[in-house]
Amino acid sequence: MGVYDNQSLYLALKELSVIESSKLDLAYKESVTNKIDFYDELIDRDLISDENLGKVIADLFKVPYANLSKEHIEENVLKIIPEVIARKQRIICFGLEKDGIKVAADYPVNREIMGFISKKTGEKVKVYFATKKDIDEAFSLYRKNLQASFDELLTKEILAASESKSSELPIARLSDLLIEYAYSNRASDIHIEPEKKTSVVRFRIDGVLHEVLRFPKNIHDQLVTKIKVSSKLRTDEHLAAQDGKMQLTLPSEDLDIRVSIVPIVNGEKVVMRLLSSRSRQYRLDDLGMREPDLKKVRDGFNKPYGMFLSTGPTGCGKTTTIYTILKILNVRSVNIASIEDPVEYDIEGVNQIQVNSKTSLTFANGLRAILRQDPNVIFVGEIRDSETADIAVNSALTGHLVLSTLHTNDAATTLPRLIDMGVEPFLVASTINVIVGQRLVRKICEKCRKSQSITATELKKFFPPDLLKKHTKNREARIYAGKGCSVCNMTGYNGRIGIFEVLAVTDAIRDLITSKADSDKLRDCAIKEGMSTLIEDGLIKVLEGQTTIDEIIRVTKE
Repeated sequence: MGVYDNQSLYLALKELSVIESSKLDLAYKESVTNKIDFYDELIDRDLISDENLGKVIADLFKVPYANLSKEHIEENVLKIIPEVIARKQRIICFGLEKDGIKVAADYPVNREIMGFISKKTGEKVKVYFATKKDIDEAFSLYRKNLQASFDELLTKEILAASESKSSELPIARLSDLLIEYAYSNRASDIHIEPEKKTSVVRFRIDGVLHEVLRFPKNIHDQLVTKIKVSSKLRTDEHLAAQDGKMQLTLPSEDLDIRVSIVPIVNGEKVVMRLLSSRSRQYRLDDLGMREPDLKKVRDGFNKPYGMFLSTGPTGCGKTTTIYTILKILNVRSVNIASIEDPVEYDIEGVNQIQVNSKTSLTFANGLRAILRQDPNVIFVGEIRDSETADIAVNSALTGHLVLSTLHTNDAATTLPRLIDMGVEPFLVASTINVIVGQRLVRKICEKCRKSQSITATELKKFFPPDLLKKHTKNREARIYAGKGCSVCNMTGYNGRIGIFEVLAVTDAIRDLITSKADSDKLRDCAIKEGMSTLIEDGLIKVLEGQTTIDEIIRVTKE
């Protein structure tokens, strides 16, 4: 068995030359100074993917590497190791073969526990290395059926309450159970909706709502009251909308939860947004941009001044893209400040300001205050009005790099929109570096992905002929879909990926902006200069087997 520690990992990466030497040295120095695990520092700084880092660490341990996110783990195999032991020892049983059991661990040198498993099962144990992230996500496989767990807890507690002649239900436990299951199933939101006779719980997973639970209506009000107390909201207010925040300590992180409660016909509806650190553990390469787009994006945010804009509808990943870039720019020599509504994630080293209408701290006022704080980089959560647009553009003009988001249908529409907000065309032309238009589509599950052939005639129903000619030569093509398996909860999809169009502002685009050209002319010019549109990037990802035609149509139809 090999040896692994922070220094040996640093030396191994130095020898492999997979990370730029100066960035690797800085990350190692920061991890030592701040007493942070070097693995975490490398991932947080977006210097290497979790999978590639896992392979390097596995080599240091001298054991094989297991990518658990791509493994189909049968329930009977998983439960060879009880959940309590698996969590305590941070190990996952992921395979059973003729020559023994395959066990993954993020510290695979615990001979005692491996000996215990071998003795208990009578099988030889083959040890693999898996990263912390993979181990944490694999624990969620122990919990799949929320309805069964909820009913079991309810039945047990109601029975206990009747025996003790108490009418109290374990509402706090029910609330925690909901959040834990949502987290383990990678849900971004929990919807608790009262109906006439029951209450329905739905999880938003990969952008789509799934009903996961129904419970008796009499529990609903108690559950809402518990959530209000945890979120520091008024429990006696039932006719007005309320917003708050709560936190739940999970084994892998302290989870921040944004809470919204609104009165509807049958009672109060609750929506909880889970602000998990997992959803910001992205590298720029992981978002789904192809190399030509990545180059334009890197060129755009590496300039010392100007504007970088991410555009699209609500929930298309704009903030994730900007946060990923902020992580890259976040070094000690750079002063970064942000004004956001709300601040979704805390980024250490970034001065983040929360918009507060009660104290007149708007985007515009906050941005004015930031400019007096000597910033290098400014993130404006969203450009909503002409005042914010004007200050942001002028900030970019006076030597600051300004990152922001805007609600527009595509990249080209953004330019006339800013002019409509009252910004002079010559200012728009001279300040904007890059505009990213984006959408999020569900990725086909790699474990149950199957291919089929499709004719050019069928493809023409969904994609423009010129794009088909360019990418399929008008011949039959292969497309893919997921059959459904335990890894993807029988949906055929697992995770999400972006489709993008990246408009770099060139001299030709600047001339069109100054002459107040419409978005169609701007789009045509950008395409001539090499921009792939959202629909083209979508077609490429369909042909590569990353997503389905249905997903592209779902997010691009207007």
